[in-house]
Amino acid sequence: MAKDRVHLQIDQRGASSIDAYLEYKRIVGDDDGGVMFSPEQYEAYKKKVVPQRMKNRLFVSWIGSSGMDCKLVGPETMCFCNHRFRQHKTDFLKGIPDERPILLPCKEKGCPCQTYHYVPMTGSQQVRCSCKHFPDEHSVKQPYTCRKGSCKCTGFRSSYTCGCGEPAYSHITIVETKEERLARGHPVGQDTPYQAMGGITGFSSLMDGYMRLDPSGAGAPPIEFLDQPITATDHPFLRANVQSIKAHRKAIGMDDKIDKDLAERMSAMKKPGESDMEYYERRYQEKREYKIIKRNWSKAGNMKLYNSDRNDIFF
Repeated sequence: MAKDRVHLQIDQRGASSIDAYLEYKRIVGDDDGGVMFSPEQYEAYKKKVVPQRMKNRLFVSWIGSSGMDCKLVGPETMCFCNHRFRQHKTDFLKGIPDERPILLPCKEKGCPCQTYHYVPMTGSQQVRCSCKHFPDEHSVKQPYTCRKGSCKCTGFRSSYTCGCGEPAYSHITIVETKEERLARGHPVGQDTPYQAMGGITGFSSLMDGYMRLDPSGAGAPPIEFLDQPITATDHPFLRANVQSIKAHRKAIGMDDKIDKDLAERMSAMKKPGESDMEYYERRYQEKREYKIIKRNWSKAGNMKLYNSDRNDIFF
C-alpha cells in the first residue's frame, strides 16, 4: 500500500502558482465558463466586478424565531435545489434591488430555482420532509410540494430540530445588506473581493449558531459564569492550571475569587462524622446550584435561558 503512494514535491514557484489559482477561483468562480481568463481578461474582470462586489455584498443566513443566525451560508453550502450557494446569483453590479426579499436565483442551466433556500444537513445528506422524502423529490419552487405520485405532501416541512432547540420549520433563510445586518447588531467582518461569501465573516462563522460566542450566535457568556470556582468536575486543563490561575488573580487583586476556590476545595473534602450518603448529597446540591446559573445569550433578550456548566460549552 505504501509503495503505491505518490509524494509530490513542489518548489516555491509551484506553491505560489497554486495559491494564485486558488485566489483566481475564489474571485472568478464559474464566471469564466470553464475556460480560464487570460491575464488581461482577469484584470478587466477584477476592475469591473470587485469594487461593486465589495460595495453590494449580501449576507445570507438561516435564522430562528430568536433572531440568532443558526447557520451562516458560505460558497459551498447546498440549496434546496441541490446546487451550491456559489452557483446562485450573488453579484449585483447595477445595485441591490429595492424589493424584499432579495431573490438569488440559481444560475445552473435548466434549474427552475427562483432563490436560494437553505436546508439543514444531517451528516452528508439533507434532512427529510415529514413525508419521508428528500428535498430533491420535491419541487424547487415554493411551497416545495412533493413530486412523488402517491404522496399527499403539500409542502416541504421537516421535523428536524436545530441546535437552538427550535424545529426547522420555524427557521427562515434571509438575504440582507450590510446596513440591514448591522441594524440587527450582527457582525459583518471585512469587505472581501471573493465571490458568494454569504454570511461568512470569519472562522467562527463555520460553527452553528448555538456554539458561536459572537453577537450573531449565542453571544458571550456573562463574567459570573466564567468566574465559577474550579471544581473537581471541571476539565483537566483548568484543574492542572489552578495554581497559575490563582497567582494571576492575586496579582490583579482578585482575592475574593481565590477565597471562593479555597471554599470549593474545602467543600470537596469529607467533613468529620459525615456519611457517604450525606457527602454525595451535599456535593450534588452544590453542583446543582452552579448549574442553575441562568443567562440570556442574546442582546435582544428574547432567547430562551440556558442552563449549563462550563464543560457543556467549552469542552
